[in-house]
Amino acid sequence: MHNPKLLIVEDDDALAELLSWNFKKADYDVIQTPDGEEALLLVKEHRPDVILLDWMIENLSGIEVCRQLRRSPDTANIPIIMLTARGEEEDKIRGLEIGADDYVTKPFSPRELIARVKAVLRRVRPALAGEKLAFGNVEMDTVAHRVKRDSEVIPLGPTEFRLLRHFLEHPNWVFSRERLLDSVWGQDSDIELRTVDVHIRRLRKALNANGQPDIIRTVRSAGYALDSDALI
Repeated sequence: MHNPKLLIVEDDDALAELLSWNFKKADYDVIQTPDGEEALLLVKEHRPDVILLDWMIENLSGIEVCRQLRRSPDTANIPIIMLTARGEEEDKIRGLEIGADDYVTKPFSPRELIARVKAVLRRVRPALAGEKLAFGNVEMDTVAHRVKRDSEVIPLGPTEFRLLRHFLEHPNWVFSRERLLDSVWGQDSDIELRTVDVHIRRLRKALNANGQPDIIRTVRSAGYALDSDALI
């Protein structure tokens, strides 16, 4: 099994070197750049397993880098941890809404950051490593584009398939309609928020066709999530 590949996007040279040294010591293959535009090129060239992304960097802000990575299907699932001196709650929420998986406010210890990276990789790696995703009795073959529940094939349209895949890759995470629009339809989409509700209803109808328990939970004022309680 290869070492996890880490991209560090940080324009503070001393901090970038400190992080690089610590992560190499922890058996990560490290690539680094101070530049947002170069970061986008490096992601395409090297396909990192995880990205440490500073909010304030050269040429292109960390927020814009995050937004562009989440917009592309090829990079939408790469975990991103944002590094920033901004500790205000609004900034934190903005970073998470745009697609960051975690958020670390400076100053922080390298040990804490390594622990955060490991935690994010533990969450996403099972989903990214294989061609099959599963949650309870629902299975998805991402290569064959086939979904089964209790071994029965579930016919899904392309949007419902992408929506379910997103949920299966992030089980128990609550996603707002805005975040689902960004992740499933893409930032450029002019689709209205209520369209998300329509596709959620279609997905529920298909998954629950044979009287199965509903595994998609509506979280009031927040969004939707796959619900482990429905599996009990």
